[in-house]
Amino acid sequence: MLFPKIQSVSHLYSLLPENERLIVDILRQLVKENLPPHCKEKISYNVPFFYGKRSICLIWPATVPRGGIKEGVLFGFWYGNKLQDVDQYLDHGTNKQIFYKIFKKPGDIKQRKLVKLLREAGELDGEK
Repeated sequence: MLFPKIQSVSHLYSLLPENERLIVDILRQLVKENLPPHCKEKISYNVPFFYGKRSICLIWPATVPRGGIKEGVLFGFWYGNKLQDVDQYLDHGTNKQIFYKIFKKPGDIKQRKLVKLLREAGELDGEK
């Protein structure tokens, strides 16, 4: 079965299993509350992307094809390699630029650590 082209966040939510939908919703709220006001959200590659002057982060549920994960929700920072990440919270994988964290349940989200990274990413975007 082909995965449909996602037109909106509500369309995406309608296709996700409850656990992924809840994780995506929590992550979206954290992003919206902690990135600078000039940052926007768009659906790209069928998932939520956030950008300011350039790409900042993305939220990729496992249900959406081509994300490279089998379960949970991947939260990636487009320029993760430029973040200090003093808590060493993010995974680096094989990509030299995008650093990420995969959440399998809502309780996996360490909000303070993620908020710190989101604010730093927002500051970096403001410098460009």
